[in-house]
Amino acid sequence: MPTAPRVLLFDLGGVLIELDAFARLQAICPDSPGEDCIRIRWLASPALRAFELGRIGADEFARQFVCEWRLPWSPERFLREFEHWPRALYPGAETLLLALRARYRVCCLTNSNELHLAARPELGTLFDDLFSSHRLGLVKPDPAIFHRVVELLGVPAEAIVFFDDAPPNVESASRVGLQAHHVMGFPALAARVAELALLA
Repeated sequence: MPTAPRVLLFDLGGVLIELDAFARLQAICPDSPGEDCIRIRWLASPALRAFELGRIGADEFARQFVCEWRLPWSPERFLREFEHWPRALYPGAETLLLALRARYRVCCLTNSNELHLAARPELGTLFDDLFSSHRLGLVKPDPAIFHRVVELLGVPAEAIVFFDDAPPNVESASRVGLQAHHVMGFPALAARVAELALLA
């Protein structure tokens, strides 16, 4: 029998928040690779990793990313576009979080950055704890970020249920001992929450 959940831990982009990143990158990349290829390149991007670790600022990130991806835009134009890639919460996401918070400690763990979190101050009211890579100095899928979050939460890893849209993140969390689930988009998340009877 799985350990009874005490903490629910959610990724943001692609799980609770609509994300335009992959479609927009596919549209502007000179070689127009498929979206699956874009996802792989995005997760492996040295510039993005450095930014989401908090090691470089927004201007330097834009300069490196435009060069790395050979984008036909200036760093300034790219940064203006990048700021708006996370869109709104999926319809129903806030309602679900509020219902879950009545029963569990509800947290998020996101690979994010100074720009995207500053643009969404309301997120602080939706979660008991908001863990972001640029504040922790650690990123998914590195196991260290999951070990650190377990330590900060002060509960056994197996009592944490984690939801993410990136398979490498789910696999890494599972190896650390979390009950990890792969979900692509809010409808898939809502369905998995129902399957797990988290509100039963």
